[in-house]
Amino acid sequence: MSTPATKPFTVFVEGNIGSGKTTFLEHFRRFEDITLLTEPVEEWRNLRGWNLLDLMYKDPAKWAMTFQAYVSLTMLEMHRRTTTTPVKLMERSIYSARYCFVEHMMKSGVMHPAQFAVLDEWFRFIHQQIPIDADLIVYLKTSPSVVYDRIKKRARSEEQCVPLSYIEELHKLHEDWLINRVHAECPAPVLVIDADLDLSQITEEYKKSEHRILRQAVDVVMNSPNKLSPKKPITGSPISIVPKIRL
Repeated sequence: MSTPATKPFTVFVEGNIGSGKTTFLEHFRRFEDITLLTEPVEEWRNLRGWNLLDLMYKDPAKWAMTFQAYVSLTMLEMHRRTTTTPVKLMERSIYSARYCFVEHMMKSGVMHPAQFAVLDEWFRFIHQQIPIDADLIVYLKTSPSVVYDRIKKRARSEEQCVPLSYIEELHKLHEDWLINRVHAECPAPVLVIDADLDLSQITEEYKKSEHRILRQAVDVVMNSPNKLSPKKPITGSPISIVPKIRL
């Protein structure tokens, strides 16, 4: 576990399925002072030989709770993983698992209310008893139709049965959590990036976000004795966060 003396500036990269989260993280791989933690999809595909992701998509009524329980465990491990760098970028979080995916399973009737209650109690316990650091959330905002086309093109076997309606419902839940602030537990300010752009345009948006994210990271680590000091501070104007209000 991280100690108070080595706490990094932590960014959650959030967005719908197919919004480009992994591509966004890969854009920052060239920075030596950033640790990248991608979603542990391979762990979900192979738990002692079982593909929980595939089982969940094929029979969600039977496997949704099992899958989400394991997601919570693997995401918690990522949250608590030690890093020696001053900046940590993490694909999704235990918050999006609860407020987007588990919430959808409950509202759609896929998950029994008793199963939802158990997962919600686990989430509440983690949220209240285990420190989950978050300094910034990057929301890759997309249109459901755009990401639906991307999902079909990338042809991940487990996702081929995903309907457009599921993507639309997940989009609304992300908006409710990060923009409309339906839930109080939005743990950090939110930076919204238009992720509907094509590859050539989105690269420019990612370059802009480099400065925004790293500028604020420098501000935080330089002003807090509990943060690591960055090796290569950058100069420029501070980040502008939208929306500005943090609940």
